[in-house]
Amino acid sequence: METIIEVKDLRKSFKSRKSTNEVLKGVNFQVNKGQVFSLLGSNGAGKTTIVRILATLLKSDSGEIKICGHDLIKEPNKVRECISLTGQYAAVDEMLTGRENLHLVARLRHLKDYKVRIDELLEMFELTKAADKLVRTYSGGMRRKTDIAMSLLGSPQIIFLDEPTTGLDPQSRLSLWKIIEDLKDAGTTIFLTTQYLEEAERLADFVAVLDKGVIVSSGTPRELKEGLKNQASYEYEKDMPTLEDVFLSIVKKKEAKND
Repeated sequence: METIIEVKDLRKSFKSRKSTNEVLKGVNFQVNKGQVFSLLGSNGAGKTTIVRILATLLKSDSGEIKICGHDLIKEPNKVRECISLTGQYAAVDEMLTGRENLHLVARLRHLKDYKVRIDELLEMFELTKAADKLVRTYSGGMRRKTDIAMSLLGSPQIIFLDEPTTGLDPQSRLSLWKIIEDLKDAGTTIFLTTQYLEEAERLADFVAVLDKGVIVSSGTPRELKEGLKNQASYEYEKDMPTLEDVFLSIVKKKEAKND
């Protein structure tokens, strides 16, 4: 399969007057084109730092990064042309309508003939009826849908979704999962960070677990679950562990080693 993101020995520290906090300590992974890649980790593990670096919003201390065949350090503008980012909080203007938010982004991206694409996105995200209402009247799920729709203007090859369903009700979360699956079916590469293990289990083709600044385990969800099941220390009665079981097992082992 074609590699669309390649990260080698990525390092990042944040300095204060009193200390230096090494957040990323040599991270390595790759993402194949057209897959949903899920980066898992506890709060403070460094997930958002990685997303911000890959999205050209933050500079790394060292490491090699290639995205869509472009060196991120040498060709950041080329990288920006093929990616889009939806952060942890919906970046929408509440004083505009949903349609106006999309028009604004289209103009900022200097897109041509964007009105048809906007109508397609509004229909895809089930926002057509609310398109001409102010975003401040939207529910949390509708705001998140609008945010992701804005990210898809220009048809990016890669979309970064940083904990996109945090705070959403179950119905909105299921709706967003369906949208992510549809994006994957259309050939879009999804880089997903999430706190919900069932979300990664349903959506991800490949999973990497980040703990204290390093990737401690990676593989397809099935590979990770079968790996845990085959361990002599496996104590669960279920035929097959869940991805949550895998994550908790990895974290507990790391904590035991550090004690």
